[in-house]
Amino acid sequence: MPSKRPYVSPLREQAAARTRALILRRAAELFAGRGYGRVTVADIATAAGVAAKTVFASVGSKSDILDRIVDRGVADSGYEQAMRQVLALRTPEAVLEALARGTRLGNEEQFTVHEAIRKALPVHENGEALWERATADYRLALRAAARHLHTLSPPPPGPVDETADLLWFWFGPTGWRTLVVENGWPWDRAEDALRRTAVATLCPG
Repeated sequence: MPSKRPYVSPLREQAAARTRALILRRAAELFAGRGYGRVTVADIATAAGVAAKTVFASVGSKSDILDRIVDRGVADSGYEQAMRQVLALRTPEAVLEALARGTRLGNEEQFTVHEAIRKALPVHENGEALWERATADYRLALRAAARHLHTLSPPPPGPVDETADLLWFWFGPTGWRTLVVENGWPWDRAEDALRRTAVATLCPG
C-alpha cells in the first residue's frame, strides 16, 4: 500500500511564517543597533519572545539569519516596478526626480536592513559578499537608469559608465547614509539636495 502523505496544517504553516518574520525583524533591529558581533541567538530569541531552540529551528544560526535578512531585503525592495516607471519617463529631469524619490523611499524603508549588514562587515566572514548581494540589483537598476538618460535629450555630458557611477554616488545607500545618519539631515532635505545636484550636473544648461 502507498504510504500516507504527512498532513500539513495551513494554520500551523502561517504561524511558523509569522514567527520567522518576527525573528528576522527583531534580529535586523538588534544587528543594526548593537552590531552583528555583539548580538547572540539568545538575544534574538528574547527580543522575539521565543525560545533559542525556536530560532534555530525556524531560521538557523546567526549567520543564517543574516543571510535571510539580506534575501528578504532584496525581495522587499520593489526595484523592478520602480525601474519600469523610471524607464518610461521621457525627460532627464523627470528621471532624476524619480530616482531621488524612489531611492529615498527604498533606503528609508530598508534602513534597518542596510545598517544590519553594514555593521556585520568587519566581523562576518562573508560580510562583503553579503553587501554585494544586497546591493547588486540596486546598482544594476541605476546603471539601467544611466543608459536610459543617454537616450534622452539632452544626454548627460559624460559617458554612460561615468553617469552610472555618479548615480550610485548620489543615490546609492552610502550617499543617503552620509547625509541622513552621519550629518543628521532629514530625508526630505537629503532627497531635495541630491536631486538638485544630479540635475545640475547631468542636465547642464
